[in-house]
Amino acid sequence: MFQSFDTVSHTSDGPQRLEDLRAALRDQGFDGFLVPRSDAHQGEYVAPRDERLAWLTGFTGSAGFCAALLEVAGVFIDGRYRTQVKQEVADVFTPVPWPDVTLAAWLREQLPQGGKVGYDAWLHSLGQIKQLEADLKGSGIEMVRSDNLVDAIWHDQPEAPANPAIAHPIEFAGEAAIDKAQRLGAELRKNHHDSAVLTLPDSVMWLLNIRGSDVAHNPIAQCFALLHQNGRVSLYMDATKLTPLPAELAEFVTLHAPADFLDHLAALEGSVLVDAASVPQIVADQLGERCSLGDDPCLLPKACKNPAEVAGSAAAHLRDGAAVVELLAWLDAQAPGSTSEIDVVTRLEELRRRDPQLREISFDTISGTGPNGAIIHYRVSEQSNAILQDGHLLVLDSGGQYLDGTTDITRTIAIGTPGDEERAAFTRVLQGMIAMSRLRWPRGLAGRDIESIARAPLWQAEQDFNHGVGHGVGAYLSVHEGPQRLSRMSSVALQPGMILSNEPGYYREGAFGIRIENLLVVEDAAPLPSADPERDFLSWQTLTYAPIDRRLIVADALSKDEKAWLNMYHFDVAEKLSPLVSPEARDWLTSATQEI
Repeated sequence: MFQSFDTVSHTSDGPQRLEDLRAALRDQGFDGFLVPRSDAHQGEYVAPRDERLAWLTGFTGSAGFCAALLEVAGVFIDGRYRTQVKQEVADVFTPVPWPDVTLAAWLREQLPQGGKVGYDAWLHSLGQIKQLEADLKGSGIEMVRSDNLVDAIWHDQPEAPANPAIAHPIEFAGEAAIDKAQRLGAELRKNHHDSAVLTLPDSVMWLLNIRGSDVAHNPIAQCFALLHQNGRVSLYMDATKLTPLPAELAEFVTLHAPADFLDHLAALEGSVLVDAASVPQIVADQLGERCSLGDDPCLLPKACKNPAEVAGSAAAHLRDGAAVVELLAWLDAQAPGSTSEIDVVTRLEELRRRDPQLREISFDTISGTGPNGAIIHYRVSEQSNAILQDGHLLVLDSGGQYLDGTTDITRTIAIGTPGDEERAAFTRVLQGMIAMSRLRWPRGLAGRDIESIARAPLWQAEQDFNHGVGHGVGAYLSVHEGPQRLSRMSSVALQPGMILSNEPGYYREGAFGIRIENLLVVEDAAPLPSADPERDFLSWQTLTYAPIDRRLIVADALSKDEKAWLNMYHFDVAEKLSPLVSPEARDWLTSATQEI
């Protein structure tokens, strides 16, 4: 099984663990300590050894942090987790809505006389610490580098992962690793940098055409690297993960022990490019004045998929869509009250595993019915497992990691007969999803400039949702990939080859949730007859193909153009997937994709 349904929450242990941490604070003369979700690589997903936030607080979301003080402990969570956190943390922890309430403002309120707050300089980025210290200026609150106090009290902390890394075939990568390194090295030289520090494992995986399995659902190996302007790469990775070094890499890569990383940083000369958003504070401390701030040089090239990566992603989505169709056909044959959330997850993962190119699911499958569907990043456990009841909705958000691509798809499914309120909300979400799918926009615009397109139908009903419209997706890499996003916080211009999700939703706490998600790739728009020759436009190519539940659509609320888009999408779904599914699923698919 890819997914375990045993909860990793430790709510009952939280009070004692917090008291142990406070004892360590007193021993160190600290007034507080920061416990982030992130690891030394600033990744969204972390290995069991780095699950410090979940171990201490019980909160299992993929973003957030705890500020544990001697008298109060705040768990900071964004809008996606404000329902979930209430269910997972003990009452000794106080949920704090973030970024509505900033850490600096909260610390100023809780420590009006000032104090010392410790942090592990490996686990916080240069940008985070710089901003926090600036925001705390004049408060009397001092941020102090420290050994990790959670590690000191976590006596059965797991070992660091040491799983093998493997070469990623050139047929899927689309470009030789040495060519990438030389191309990016030339950019460093052009911008007068001698080297660049790479601390994001997916950047290193992309650059060197390797993949690993150190972190669940993400094909990465934990490591650091230095890219030099001559195109050579110093790779800091446990030798057991990559022995022998693939012949392609031996030409330009030197493998070092991770323990040598800081010493080698100290020995670097010239300008060293670091990304303040992801490089750990300890790296910046080691480099000092040699730091030159800029973006990770792999981010944009990795985000702009080459033709082989786009083709591989498209192929993976078709096979993945066939598995989803088999699941939907099976689910439709189950009587309400006979199937559980876990049954759905188990069945879907069994269907995906029939594909020999599947390596993992791309995240823990979200299968939430009724009130559980309103928890945006719900993770079913044996304790929360609910039965699919007549009149409920099921939010099913899932994906796979295939050798040729990464998938992420959400469908909301009616169980039995849906209610009028649910159908009205679903239709508005669908209208937003269609509006984004049909959009053409001038080159140069960022996610923040267009994301409201997907919210507008909900806004007309004074409804909204507490997550971004979309995130970037990798090519057999992280299912959440930057720097591109469909978010009001994203200023990164969208470029051809970028893959993003399009996933508006609506959530009524305690009642139901709705989300519809397809992945799209940015492409140059084919000019229309009315096009202004002085302007350059972009558009989307849809990658995800699976039916959208017609039982939840208020057809009369759709415009002529919306109906036309949906009917053409369903025609394409049937045409592309019918040859890939069983006869039984094919019959169901024919019915599910009828014109509306």
